[in-house]
Amino acid sequence: MHVRSGVAKITKFIAILCLMLFVSCRSIPTMVPDMAMRPSHAVQLDGAHGPLTAQQSKVILARLKKNSTDTHIFDRHLALEAEIVGSPLVMGNKVELLVDGPKTYDSMYSAIENAKDHINMETFLIEDDEIGRHFAELLLSKQKSGVQVNLIYDSFGSIYTPKEFFKPLKEGGVNVLEFNPINPLVVQKDWQVTSRDHRKLLIVDGQIAFVGGINISSVYSRGSFSRSESTGDNPPWRDTHLRMVGPVVSEFQKLFMATWSEQKGEPLASRNYFPELARKGNEVVRAIGSSPEEPYSQIYVTLLSAINSAENQIFLTNAYFVPDPKLLTALKEAAQRGVDVKLLLPERTDSTMVFYASRSYYDELLSANVKIYERQDALLHAKTALVDGVWSTIGSTNLDWRSFLNNQEINAIILGADFGVQMQALFEQDLESSKQVVLREWRKRSIGARIKERAARLWAHWL
Repeated sequence: MHVRSGVAKITKFIAILCLMLFVSCRSIPTMVPDMAMRPSHAVQLDGAHGPLTAQQSKVILARLKKNSTDTHIFDRHLALEAEIVGSPLVMGNKVELLVDGPKTYDSMYSAIENAKDHINMETFLIEDDEIGRHFAELLLSKQKSGVQVNLIYDSFGSIYTPKEFFKPLKEGGVNVLEFNPINPLVVQKDWQVTSRDHRKLLIVDGQIAFVGGINISSVYSRGSFSRSESTGDNPPWRDTHLRMVGPVVSEFQKLFMATWSEQKGEPLASRNYFPELARKGNEVVRAIGSSPEEPYSQIYVTLLSAINSAENQIFLTNAYFVPDPKLLTALKEAAQRGVDVKLLLPERTDSTMVFYASRSYYDELLSANVKIYERQDALLHAKTALVDGVWSTIGSTNLDWRSFLNNQEINAIILGADFGVQMQALFEQDLESSKQVVLREWRKRSIGARIKERAARLWAHWL
């Protein structure tokens, strides 16, 4: 979220204000569900027409395991997902991996242009630029054609987007909701200055869902793998998104509806928000959302458990890496028990404070045999993970305190080796454009860099 660099002073002010007036020093919740590595009951999947029978679930799971080189590993991660309280594991979905802004926007534009009933969009940032205005024009056009458009945007994330940007949308009938307005005088519920909606979610006709790390901004106008476009002070942004069709779309729709209700938005126009959804593919997907309203972050718990149960590999790609002690320990312990742990992090960023805070953990991680790579020639903004080749996640969640404690986040978890192959190929493609950080060389960095790292680390809880 590249507005970080432009609002650094505001962020610091809010952090101090929150520390002094609103919150005591918080830590990552210690409440973690019991993650038995074997299910305490038969794993049940949901399909297009609701829960499958035990026998139907067994057949689907056997098919998934057949494509995995190590079925024992698949069993462990299946058990982990089955035991977490929340939305169900849903089979029968088709998942398309979208790399970078151009491909993602083209897919979104097509879905919006073909909408027949409604469009629900939730985003942290929508900018008043070429991309933002194009989205606004498309949404307004569909609203005028009879398609109901409902838009949620975050007040802080879109702080530089003028109110006039949203005026034509509202006047044209689009239902616009500002999430947790910074101005307490216009808040519809209890004012929570630290709570932000960092989700990126688009649902069309209740049949197509888009989830990932991409905001609505012209910084995503270029792809990140073209050498001819990756030089200068204005690098392309590297990000990852998903397009999904199938029964799991209803689970993402529920998350959108819950946010709208909790923020006390105007009543939504009557539409077919939950159409009957047919099987579209073979992917087993779980929609997972986290909110500061909950006792713990489900995304944090799920990721931490996947890391703790990893046997072969952990490949994490993340834009803002400021881990809490539990996550830091989990990564080091995994590497020390022989798991191939690789972190793909930014070589340049839109947040100087986060950049140096992140680097303050390098020595400790490298000393524990965690491998660290920095993506060159692009500004890395993706938030993805692949564990043991069978457990994948893509979404909006950064590996920092803000995401785990204060943000509404949304991720898709995909189980199975087929999608894992695509994720690994993308990770390896990124590594080809990255430079490995070697401990011996890392320790030769300047005194100035070390001072900046220590100073930024002091702000870790609020970045």
